[in-house]
Amino acid sequence: MVILIFFFGVWYASLFFQTFFHHRYASHAAFKMSQGWEKVFYVGSFIFQGSSYLSPRAYAVMHRMHHAYTDTDKDPHSPSYSKNLMDMMWKTYVIYAGISNRTTEVDAKFTKNVPDWAKFDKFAGSIWPRLFWVACYVTFFAFFATSWWQWLLLPILIVMAPVHGAIINWYAHKFGYENHDMPNTSKNLLPIDILMLGESYHNNHHKFPSAINFGRKWHEIDPIYPFILLFGKLHIIQLPAKGAVVENREW
Repeated sequence: MVILIFFFGVWYASLFFQTFFHHRYASHAAFKMSQGWEKVFYVGSFIFQGSSYLSPRAYAVMHRMHHAYTDTDKDPHSPSYSKNLMDMMWKTYVIYAGISNRTTEVDAKFTKNVPDWAKFDKFAGSIWPRLFWVACYVTFFAFFATSWWQWLLLPILIVMAPVHGAIINWYAHKFGYENHDMPNTSKNLLPIDILMLGESYHNNHHKFPSAINFGRKWHEIDPIYPFILLFGKLHIIQLPAKGAVVENREW
């Protein structure tokens, strides 16, 4: 029981930072925040993504490319151009690594106004901090695992953030339903998204990339939306003016 609580605690905490900070803020500028709060969320991402820490800058650049080139051969992670899920994940990793290491030349339009804390990214994304988190996870499992099958959760825990991305980038382009007719394969994977914190409303997201609420129909509850409203009231972030949602922009 302890292992399951720990696993799902990390699942949702990691996913929160990915969807709130990496996706909605860094990639789409759905709201604004100060550089001080940026750093707070950088550190939070490092703590809760742990061994699978993703650079907000590299994530944002790659995700903007996904929106600009969805379902074409330039898409960093399209099921239409991958043989299987693992093939897509490997291609995504190669592209991400090139952006993160700054060895891949990227069009300037994809880097405009993305958060960039290069020194912290270099530290958090290096091998030793990742191994530190892996050691923490293994130690926790060694103390609290009560059955062999619980150890099967450990590999997922170690690569948690890429797993989150793969679920949406693969399955939400292959299965689900559509609210909006789009020139791509994006679909809403779950009608009530308690698994991916609103990320599975992927068809809605491709229609309204900068929306702070990914849900559109009454049953499409976005669990992150109330947090965004709360953070706005607490002046942690600055929300856009009501109705200021740009439809069908490039990202």
